[in-house]
Amino acid sequence: MSYEFWKLIHLSGMVLLVGNVTVTSIWKIYADRTRDARIIGFAQRLVTITDWFFTFWGILLLVVGGFAAAWMAGMDPLRDDWLVWSEVQFVLAGMIWLFLLVPIQVRQARMARGFAAGGEIPEAYFVLGRRWIVWGLVATVPLVGAMWSMVAKA
Repeated sequence: MSYEFWKLIHLSGMVLLVGNVTVTSIWKIYADRTRDARIIGFAQRLVTITDWFFTFWGILLLVVGGFAAAWMAGMDPLRDDWLVWSEVQFVLAGMIWLFLLVPIQVRQARMARGFAAGGEIPEAYFVLGRRWIVWGLVATVPLVGAMWSMVAKA
């Protein structure tokens, strides 16, 4: 397979990942603002579903495509500075996602299962929602930095 094929896989992964991160946060904010238990419960289920489908597969395509494209182009992804810098930023975003955002999502999903049929939404759900948005924005900064490093090769 060619360099162009692996680059397409890599870029497709980035589109899936960044697209899902962006769109999910927007519709989750709007769902939470309704304070309607059914809408929020549905939206929270979709956060989990889209994370497994788009975020997970986006990350997988991004990593596999990126390393394969680098190998095909004769680059060393562990030595070329711009690649290493991109990888560090990507890993930083991933650590924030894995250790801060996912636990918040799990707690919110458990709460949402309890009120999704129209029950009372605990204030703790909204507190966690604000944390999720803040840490999601924080995690997006190194992700965008990694994209810039890849495009600028700097």
